[in-house]
Amino acid sequence: MIRFDDQVALVTGAGAGLGRSHALGLAGRGARVVINDMGDATDVAAEIEAAGGQAMAVSADVSDAEAVASMVAQIMDRWGRIDILINNAGILRDKTFAKMDMDDFAKVIDVHLLGTALCCHAVWPIMRTQGYGRIVLTASGSGLYGNFGQANYGAAKAGMVGLMNVLHLEGARDDIRVNTLAPTAATAMTEGLLPQAALALLQPETITPGVLYLVSKDGPSRTILSAGGGTFAVTRITETQGALIEGDITPEAVAGRWSDVIDPSGAEPLENAFAQTRKYAVRAAKAKGITLDW
Repeated sequence: MIRFDDQVALVTGAGAGLGRSHALGLAGRGARVVINDMGDATDVAAEIEAAGGQAMAVSADVSDAEAVASMVAQIMDRWGRIDILINNAGILRDKTFAKMDMDDFAKVIDVHLLGTALCCHAVWPIMRTQGYGRIVLTASGSGLYGNFGQANYGAAKAGMVGLMNVLHLEGARDDIRVNTLAPTAATAMTEGLLPQAALALLQPETITPGVLYLVSKDGPSRTILSAGGGTFAVTRITETQGALIEGDITPEAVAGRWSDVIDPSGAEPLENAFAQTRKYAVRAAKAKGITLDW
């Protein structure tokens, strides 16, 4: 049985939609939950308390470093710890890239990517001191695969994967596990973008159980969990074995070996950026009869 008794969870953008669902799910399994939203989140906090749980609502702009620091200080003053952070807050400013105002591009990056980084940075020393932490970043299929008219949103969401990869490595020593959720849900942000019949199937409550597993004691780390309508899948970034070009390394040589470059057989994930560097250097050295001390 997955429970969160005696744990404190902060959920951003939790006034409605996915965030609200995550907050209710955590509270239902014993967590004390902080409901963050730019709007009024007291209704969600009251709903949790009416059901016998513990909650507090904090209005704060996650892209404002001072507001985030103040929010975290309030949590620590009341409960003295933060075990779980679910970064869910977000906005949309959709337009084709040609017509997009770059202020709208920057605003979406600020809320999604910078806001997530600021919240992670604020709780990081707390989790390190505790020797325990669970963090979820929220990405999107728009960032993983692209979506017309969402260059700003897609760029911000793709950035979640890079942030997760690094925080996973840096947090491992202190049992801070970091994962990414890529949800497809019927929320205010997707209303009007999907057929009504699809929206009825893609309720936030069909996604939250996967999130609760990610932030559980025995949850994974460095996992991209895609979810919607009760389906859960893992998205992986892998690298092909590739082709070593010996002799003259020219564009024509690359073109001539292109089928080998893209051959998916033997593709594998890499542990970190240095693993990629080592892969290339060792292969080049072997071709030249050089032994590297690695």
